Amino acid sequence: MKDNYYFDNAATTLPKPEPVYQFMDQFFRSHGVNPGRSGHELAVEAEMMIIETRRLLGAFFGFGGDPARVIFSQNATDSMNAALSGILNPGDHMIITRMEHNCVLRPANHFERDHDISVTRIGADSTGFVDPEEIRRSIQPNTRVVVVNHASNVTGSLQDAAAIGKVVRETDALFILDTCQTAGVVPIAMDEWGIDVLVYTGHKGLFGPMGIGGMIVGENIEIRPPRTGGTGVNSISPFQPEQYPYRMESGTHCLPGIAGLNAAQKWFAELGRSHGADSSGSHGEICAAALAHVHETETSATQHLIDAFSAIDSVKIYGPGPGQPRVSTLSINIGKLPADQVGAMLDADHAVCVRPGLHCAPDVHELLGTVSQNGTVRFAPGYFTDSEDLQQAVEAVRSIVED
Repeated sequence: MKDNYYFDNAATTLPKPEPVYQFMDQFFRSHGVNPGRSGHELAVEAEMMIIETRRLLGAFFGFGGDPARVIFSQNATDSMNAALSGILNPGDHMIITRMEHNCVLRPANHFERDHDISVTRIGADSTGFVDPEEIRRSIQPNTRVVVVNHASNVTGSLQDAAAIGKVVRETDALFILDTCQTAGVVPIAMDEWGIDVLVYTGHKGLFGPMGIGGMIVGENIEIRPPRTGGTGVNSISPFQPEQYPYRMESGTHCLPGIAGLNAAQKWFAELGRSHGADSSGSHGEICAAALAHVHETETSATQHLIDAFSAIDSVKIYGPGPGQPRVSTLSINIGKLPADQVGAMLDADHAVCVRPGLHCAPDVHELLGTVSQNGTVRFAPGYFTDSEDLQQAVEAVRSIVED
């Protein structure tokens, strides 16, 4: 019997692939210096690892531009704030959806209240899907950005980013995609889908550690620097360098975090080769095979839970129906029990780790009608979820219902 049965992968993945732990430890021990700040061999080698990671991530996300436009930050919220504050001006209009996380909702609310930015909030259907045509109808002459959460962290609904990108591409607006729930889970084609700015976090599907994230800024897209300071280059200049990545990155990098992303990218490539990818293909092509396997593995686990929970009286399941695109995240409620009470029972009595509550996505819960129940109980199987985990989760929910 395990100490814990982990179903909180939508918050952060656990465990990480073993090579991620190993390389982070090894590289930090051997090259834990300040990259880009000195000319000695250790600093140069640390900087080369960062440059390699930019290149790998760019290919992974289907970005064919300059790898210097792959930017590192603290996390996706940090990057989203930087992107929006660096693009929007007073008098602009932005479009978001009601499926967003607070990393978009709160900045949008502050821009609207404090900076003379008008905001249109696009609704979703009962299963959590946004109609791209409603975005088209909402675009105005002064629309500057359209921001979309690729997959909901509550319902798992996977939006048609390609269709949305096609709509936005026909206008002067920029398309910003939040990939927190999809990076490392499903293939993403940044250039093909018309994504101007892709925001990612490292600690979820990308299998990196906490405290690292970033964005990819498309060619010909310029963002004002989110902060200014030391970059290790052109130190005599009184102003922030214009060129990427220095334009967007000030201060010392999170070297262990980037090392974790580097190792995870190589783990994805090995997984792709082991599942039929042609070793002579590009990094992106090889990793696409890995992502197809990851997605199938995770959604298969979710389908097991859906089938089992559907057979239990008083369990309500939210989100996509059969055949609709989704990631593994699944929300339920049990009768009229408050979600936080169910989460506490699952943890205390069954060692099942879930995320109850509003999941920093209050608009989604208003759409679902679950605010009065303190949200939902979120199960998020991951790549390493096994049959023992699934069995424990089902038995735990059944036990709560029967009690």
